[in-house]
Amino acid sequence: MQITKTSPLTGQVNTREINVTHEQLATWEGGGKIQDVMPHLKQDDREFLMTGFTPEDWKEMFGDEEE
Repeated sequence: MQITKTSPLTGQVNTREINVTHEQLATWEGGGKIQDVMPHLKQDDREFLMTGFTPEDWKEMFGDEEE
């Protein structure tokens, strides 16, 4: 499913293809824990759904973990 969010860091509107169903989104939005409702998602996809932050935003804020 195409998910569109606005980055809180840059204000840029971003769209990502995330493997979720309408039912999963409704369950999560209804109060389910995202890690329980969508355990198959990568951390980057869960973060994008919850906050709108992209992996690039995280790199800009905190740098590469390998540095």
